Amino acid sequence: MKDTRIYITGMGAVTPVGVGVDTYWDGLLSGKCGIGEIEGMDTEAFPVKRAAQVRGFEPKDHLPNRLVMDLEPYMQFAYVSAIEALTESGLDPKSDRVGIVMGTALAGVTTMCATGAAVAAGKRVSPKFLTKAMGNITAAQFAINYGVKGPSMTVTTACSSGGDAISLASLLIRSGQADAMIVMAGESILCAPVIQCLTKTGALSKTGESRPFALNRSGFVLGEGGGAVILESEEHAKARGAKICAELLSCSNTNDAFNPVSPDPEGEGAARCVDLAIKAAGLSPDDVDYINAHGTATHAGDIAETLAVRQVFGDRPVFVSSTKGATGHMMGAGGITEVIACIKAIKTGIMPPNTGLTEKDPECGLNIVTPENSRHEVKIAMSNAFGFGGQNSCVIVGKV
Repeated sequence: MKDTRIYITGMGAVTPVGVGVDTYWDGLLSGKCGIGEIEGMDTEAFPVKRAAQVRGFEPKDHLPNRLVMDLEPYMQFAYVSAIEALTESGLDPKSDRVGIVMGTALAGVTTMCATGAAVAAGKRVSPKFLTKAMGNITAAQFAINYGVKGPSMTVTTACSSGGDAISLASLLIRSGQADAMIVMAGESILCAPVIQCLTKTGALSKTGESRPFALNRSGFVLGEGGGAVILESEEHAKARGAKICAELLSCSNTNDAFNPVSPDPEGEGAARCVDLAIKAAGLSPDDVDYINAHGTATHAGDIAETLAVRQVFGDRPVFVSSTKGATGHMMGAGGITEVIACIKAIKTGIMPPNTGLTEKDPECGLNIVTPENSRHEVKIAMSNAFGFGGQNSCVIVGKV
């Protein structure tokens, strides 16, 4: 089963630049920025008051009232993305040969913080506290409502959770435990403790702007949202006449083994991850046309990723862009929405530009995608996702 080819047959996205894959993609190509003043909550205790929120999203437009009450925003974003992906794929999920993997970096951290504050104020805890806080309940709720009886797992590997969820799902198919997998991810972590913590680490942008690889970058901007893809074995997809979006060529995962919050400054672990993914796909660096970089706009992270890319690709000017200038840092959800951006680049021949970049940092010597050079045939694309703990994820997709 190791050589089983895996196809992506459906995609879904809920992002700060658009709800739905087509709207998300149009937002990226038009240069739309989803970053603005934080809405819907008291920001008095927030040292940073700008974020990339999913604006104009009305849960009742997508979900029955019961689920709106039962699902926290991070769950809603993942769930609605999975509905879109499943609808596009036409897959019948009611089977013990269909499974589900959820990816999230911080799951219900906002629920935990709010509940802790309520308890401190003498209020009672809701009986739904645990099922809103636990990351695996998103997949469980989807499985219950859609009859998904195969493997069900949840991945929490910081900002590489979405990419690693795709990787785990592919392993389950290749091991013969499933014919198809619903892969979903969601994140919504805007609350005072998270923002205060990240501000003190120096990771968050003080200006509230996300400018990956730019000389004037000052850190990342928190984003929220969800993403989903449907994976199927070649045999299963072709047997039912599925429409194929792209082929999942390979996935890889490594650890820097360096620091809990800082990347290896030489990019060694990330480079090894990229190299492993290329070799696992039976490719050479010359075969990769486009890289959707992790590119968070932190000083150390962008330089480390630049070094990692150059270790693998040398002086070859492979096209690179980060979509986080538009969407902010969607944490675990970004690992899937950025793979979707790669697939759309393959399907359209247009690569998403690096929103927010005006003057490139000379230390980030990459061939950055701009609106002027964004049209180029893309047969093979790579998505990088790196996270706290030294987590590195790389996903490669290809044209079918």
